[in-house]
Amino acid sequence: MAGLRAAWQQEAAFRQELLLTVLLLPVVFWLGENASQRALLLASLLLVLVTELLNSAIEAAIDRFGPERHPLSAQAKDLGSAAVFVALLLLAGVWGLIALERLG
Repeated sequence: MAGLRAAWQQEAAFRQELLLTVLLLPVVFWLGENASQRALLLASLLLVLVTELLNSAIEAAIDRFGPERHPLSAQAKDLGSAAVFVALLLLAGVWGLIALERLG
């Protein structure tokens, strides 16, 4: 719980993604026609949150060593951000495909 509290207090991106999750949660049950689709919609939302938490952990660990710039520190932060981006792409893909099937 301390980690979730820290993420909420210190990470704007986590707050934004949590808000997105809360807003889209009711849509999961409307858009998903069956349990499998609902599970995919929900899992893709939660994967974004998990990835953001891990990215925040990487950034905190790197920042602990100090403010000086190092190529490996920058690379670690960039890779964490890339992981969040891929999770968001997965979210868009899953939601887009299910929406096309349901509405198209």
